[in-house]
Amino acid sequence: MAVHEHPHRSSGFHLPSLRRNRDASAPASEGVGAHTARDYAFASLRLLTGFVFLWAFLDKTFGLGYATPSGKGWIDGGSPTKGFLGSVAVGPMKSTFHSWAGDPWADRLFMLGLLGIGLALVAGVALRIAAVAGTAMMALMWIAEWPPARHLSDGSPSMSTNPFADYHVIYAVALIVLAAVAAGETLGAGRLWARLPFVRDHNWLR
Repeated sequence: MAVHEHPHRSSGFHLPSLRRNRDASAPASEGVGAHTARDYAFASLRLLTGFVFLWAFLDKTFGLGYATPSGKGWIDGGSPTKGFLGSVAVGPMKSTFHSWAGDPWADRLFMLGLLGIGLALVAGVALRIAAVAGTAMMALMWIAEWPPARHLSDGSPSMSTNPFADYHVIYAVALIVLAAVAAGETLGAGRLWARLPFVRDHNWLR
């Protein structure tokens, strides 16, 4: 973005909201351009994050040969949670995750979460619900991998590279940010969704 200095204005950092309140003599396209670039950046983050969740759902459902081998998808009788939860080797919920691994309710809830969060992000609707559900899912997966541990229960290295900030934390923060900035209004159906009567009456649905 080009920056033009004007001798009659003080230089320095200005928040986007303040930029719109500056002297009316400023070029109108400057504020609009900055705002549009920000919106498209958030929209791009939203779409990419949504694709991550949707792809995980599709791969685990149909066994597309990436994280899930062909022939071992959910529709083939495979369990989306058995491998991951059954292999938890450290952390305070190790035995709990082992008991959940492969249970039909856990499979259905996990897959519904992936699909619902993915569709919400791609469409740009219900981002607040997606943020809450996605943060809860990422928190459980973070506990399952338990980054603070440097060694697994058997004494072998955990291969953790950071005691706190891993990709689950990044995804959770991204979901919260996308909901906070209403990222569904650009390249999404966020504006139309917000105008629906039942959404207007219940802001938590936005």
